Formats: sequence, C-alpha cells, structure tokens
Amino acid sequence: MPEAHPQPRRGLVGPAMRAYYDRRAAEYDDWWQGAGLFAARDRPGWAAEVAQLEAVLAGLPPADTLDVACGTGFLTRHLRGAVTAVDQSPEMVTIAARRLPAARVVQADATALPFAAGAFDRVVTSHFYGHLLPAERARFLAEARRVGGELVVVDSALRPGEPAEAWQERVLGDGSRHRVYKRWFTAAGLAAELGGATTTLHAGHWFVVVAARSG
Repeated sequence: MPEAHPQPRRGLVGPAMRAYYDRRAAEYDDWWQGAGLFAARDRPGWAAEVAQLEAVLAGLPPADTLDVACGTGFLTRHLRGAVTAVDQSPEMVTIAARRLPAARVVQADATALPFAAGAFDRVVTSHFYGHLLPAERARFLAEARRVGGELVVVDSALRPGEPAEAWQERVLGDGSRHRVYKRWFTAAGLAAELGGATTTLHAGHWFVVVAARSG
C-alpha cells in the first residue's frame, strides 16, 4: 500500500465538529441500520436503498482506493482492491480498524492527506463533502485530485420541497446537542460541482453517487 508521508496538520473542521464525530462514533452505524435514535424515523425504502448503495460500491472495479472520512468503515468494507481508509476522528478510526482487518486505517485530515501525489487510482468519500463550506470544498477537492485519478462522492439526495442546505441541531444518545452544516444534492448538481468527466452511479430517493475524473 502507498507509503504515508507526515505533513503539517491543517484542520478542515473546528474542534466542536471534531468532538461531535468522536462522541457519535459508537452510535454512527445506527443511522445506517435504523437503530437507536433512528429506529422510530419514517424513512420509506431506506434499507433497500442502503443495500443498493452497498452494491454500487461493491461493483466498482478493484483498484488502489483511498476512502476519505471513512467513519466506522460501514461502506468502506464493500470496496474492492487494496484499500486505505482515513478519518480525523480517533474513535472512528478505532472502530473502522476493527471492521476492516484487510485495510490500512489511518487517522488523518482530509485536506492534508499524508500520501504522495498519484498514490491512488480512486478516492472515495461518503457523507463528508456535503458538510463542507465553500472554501473547505475547494481545499478537499484539490487534495483528493492530488492523490487520486478518480473521485467517487456518496452523499444525501435532495428531495422535492426540501432545502438544499441547512444548519442542523443534532442530538446524540448521551443528550448532547451539536450544530452541523449539511447539504443535499441532485446527481446533476453534484456532478457540476465536481467537474471533469462525471458519471452518475446512483440517483435515488435517499442517496446520490457521482464519479468524476479530472482532466
């Protein structure tokens, strides 16, 4: 797997956001699985579309792949080929490392990836891009393109009548409250933001997946 190269740490999100994801790590999979605080949510077709999303990622050709902001590795486990997974949260990294024994799991910042230019065939990121403010998006896209030739972005679908962006208050199982920025996308809108040669891999009610190649 590609050798890591230490770089100066440039925080993409502030301490409050980092603390939120550390505290959320133990219950993060509840969102995917409809458990815990999400058990009572009305999400018609959710489980079936999660399975479709997993199939989309499993269907990508095997490649040297970097999963940025891998979280607990819930989706990472479906990627084929040599996989390196990174997340800024030490709690997320601990869980992902247990789940992904065949992968290399590293704690790293998304805008200071500790890898050489062109180290990967593909960069994947799930439900991360939609949390970034404009300047952060540009920094992340530049870094993703530096280390990989293809970028695959998984994010939340924009549904009719719903806002395209919002600041949300999120409550965790321990009762703590956190303010989180969130965006939702159409496949066409996400493709336009990513630029380059884009392919829509999934456009559903809950999720969109777009692949982009630079140049």
